[in-house]
Amino acid sequence: METWRPLVFRTWAAMATHPRRRPQCRAVRTCWASPTRSSCTSSATSPARTWFCTSAAPAGSSRSCAWTRASPTPCCCRRTTRMVWKDPVLFVVHPLMDAGLPPPWAVVNGVLWAWLSRVCASRGFQSLGRTPRSAAAGLSRGNSVFSALKNQETSTLAAPFYILTRLGTLGRYLQASEDKVKQLVKEIGREIQQLSMAGCYWLSGSTIEHVARCRGLVKVNLSGCHLTSLRLSKMLSALQHLRSLAIDVSPGFDASQLSSECKATLSRVRELKQTLFTPSYGVVPCCTSLEKLLLYFEILDRTREGAILSGQLMVGQSNVPHYQNLRVFYARLAPGYINQEVVRLYLAVLSDRTPENLHAFLISVPGSFAESGATKNLLDSMARNVVLDALQLPKSWLNGSSLLQHLKFSNPFYFSFSRCALSGGHLVQRIIHGGKDLRSLASLNLSGCVHCLSPDSLLRKAEDDIDSGILETLVVACGGLRHLNLSAAHHHSSERPGRHLCQLLARLRHLRSLSLPVCAVADSAPRADRAPAQPAMHAVPCGFGKKVRIGVQTYPSPFSGQAGPQPSSVFWSLLKSVPFLERLELIGSNFSSAMPRNEPAIRNSLPPCSRAQNVGDSEVAAIGQLAFLRHLTLAQLPSILTGSGLVSIGLQCQQLQSLSLANLGMMGKVVYMSALSDMLKHCRRLRDLRLEQPYFSANAQFFQALSQCSALQRLCLVSRSGTLQPEAVLAFMARCLRVVVCHMFTGESLATCKSLQQSLLRSFQAERPALNVVIFPLLHEGLTDVIRDVPMVHLDEITLFKSRVAEEPPNLWW
Repeated sequence: METWRPLVFRTWAAMATHPRRRPQCRAVRTCWASPTRSSCTSSATSPARTWFCTSAAPAGSSRSCAWTRASPTPCCCRRTTRMVWKDPVLFVVHPLMDAGLPPPWAVVNGVLWAWLSRVCASRGFQSLGRTPRSAAAGLSRGNSVFSALKNQETSTLAAPFYILTRLGTLGRYLQASEDKVKQLVKEIGREIQQLSMAGCYWLSGSTIEHVARCRGLVKVNLSGCHLTSLRLSKMLSALQHLRSLAIDVSPGFDASQLSSECKATLSRVRELKQTLFTPSYGVVPCCTSLEKLLLYFEILDRTREGAILSGQLMVGQSNVPHYQNLRVFYARLAPGYINQEVVRLYLAVLSDRTPENLHAFLISVPGSFAESGATKNLLDSMARNVVLDALQLPKSWLNGSSLLQHLKFSNPFYFSFSRCALSGGHLVQRIIHGGKDLRSLASLNLSGCVHCLSPDSLLRKAEDDIDSGILETLVVACGGLRHLNLSAAHHHSSERPGRHLCQLLARLRHLRSLSLPVCAVADSAPRADRAPAQPAMHAVPCGFGKKVRIGVQTYPSPFSGQAGPQPSSVFWSLLKSVPFLERLELIGSNFSSAMPRNEPAIRNSLPPCSRAQNVGDSEVAAIGQLAFLRHLTLAQLPSILTGSGLVSIGLQCQQLQSLSLANLGMMGKVVYMSALSDMLKHCRRLRDLRLEQPYFSANAQFFQALSQCSALQRLCLVSRSGTLQPEAVLAFMARCLRVVVCHMFTGESLATCKSLQQSLLRSFQAERPALNVVIFPLLHEGLTDVIRDVPMVHLDEITLFKSRVAEEPPNLWW
């Protein structure tokens, strides 16, 4: 009797480069296959491995879920050329690995395709040709991934060979035109079960409406897409299997236009992510089975005409949301009083009856958010009836409150006390020693908690040393931390051996992302190998000093002298202990970006911390140890003299995808231009670059070096009193064909900025549908109105500066 087994193929493309990365089993269609010969054994070996997951079983058979290592070619396929298929639905081979790693097709290009061709031949199918590496990559190159299969007449077969059940985020492939998206949905729409079109702002509503063809959709993400109430109603009416939905609620949304079929679909939705651009409940009242609710409030206080908006919802919209099954509640507010006013209406229902199954309650609010009577009732009810494993509250709700002592936690995985006046004594007493088991804690955000590492917040000054005992207690209790944010505070270490902050954090071997203030990584005492920093780092240099020649290499080699990694440095030792770090942020304690959200640009900045003067090129060069680093942020490092450490990062951090540099070195001139140019020549996988530096000259030399970044997609330049060369910008955009976001806020005149912006749009808009160009004077009074037109996906990810470590719980949304 033959043994049937399911085959779900996944290639572990990262195995050769990331020994600790484990494969993730994703939901796909499964085929049941049985070899005609049961005596097959595997003996061949190959450096490229394929992973098989037995994750399902037919009726009457055993069910298992395990990963087993096998040869890249199944043994039964080498012994015989004939396979017996029990089900006409075959499996899917689809690259879902993280961006920047070699796609699975590159790993199994020869072996797997040869096997697939033999299987097709055994079934009488015409031989398969080579297709693009993925559906999304095919879109970006202007080819439909299934065009080759259709030409081979496989799409007309009763048993289609390719069943794609999960399509990656189309918003990440910014070359996809409307015709290509329509063609893709037409070809494979009926088989897609999970689709993300988040950030596809350039697609029209009529194109988005084609999602209705994907009638088998279970999860769909339409955040950032243009949809009216009527189009949304028509689309959701056809998606009867939908369980997870993400949409935007824009001005003009009317819930009364939703059809009964649409409301029936919404009643079955369990996960909802809703971004509000207007005061509204959106579709929340229609979702009666909600288990996860994510709300993003992006409502502006004033319209373009200057009219003040009111947070009071219309009477026709005031349907009571259904929270009885809610397990996760998350709300993130943009600056503005109206967002706070609207979120109170959502919370009012929770205060009346708190869901018993609620286990994650998170509210992220910039600035202060006054506590009301309804919120007090809600917190009291949560303390009595709810057991949480993820918590984030506004700072005004926690400051001076004993709430943490009364809340109950069970295996918590995320805590955020950002900007709270929480002392280290309270942290240890109410969290660590309060009977909470923190071994499961994966993410901790203490950004802006100035006193979180000192015993008493009332007596501590900014320049005082931290209490290493509190930090050690935290490290021991939270040994499984993967994401830690300690930025926006002064954390100075004492001179006692072994008690430095970096030495204690080195025990957290599982860290994948880390954000620290610059002064925290400085050695306790000034090092003898570094010259004392100049006292006037923030003033424009005066006098007749010798000019720095742009384009001449004036820095030492990154691997010799003080620019190389110093084994005696505590920061070097920390990075040595966490080699698999993927995101690193070094942000000055007093740094504030000149690019705010809803206010005029900041003209003056605070001076850096005095201990930050001890962090220079050698510490930056130490970052080159992180071979798997993907995201790097360096802000307000006043002692950068030549930028030689940047070259080390460019040479060794080959996985780097996003880079953000702000206020490095002296503020009066850019001292690291030559080193930055050399660094960019090696960043082959860099996709996002954000530069914020006063007096930055975006000249031909800079753009020539930036043109070497062949994968670059987004560029943001913020420079007070900075200049740019329009001809160099046009030549750069012509050479870098993937760049679709060009944001430049400099000291150029309004006429120059408008002329360059129009030239870029006129030259490249047709061939790059997602092109978004914003070139505007930084200190112009109309900057706020310009910012509001930037697509949210770019505004949030690259235009605005912020710390992103532990900003949200891990895996908050699929």
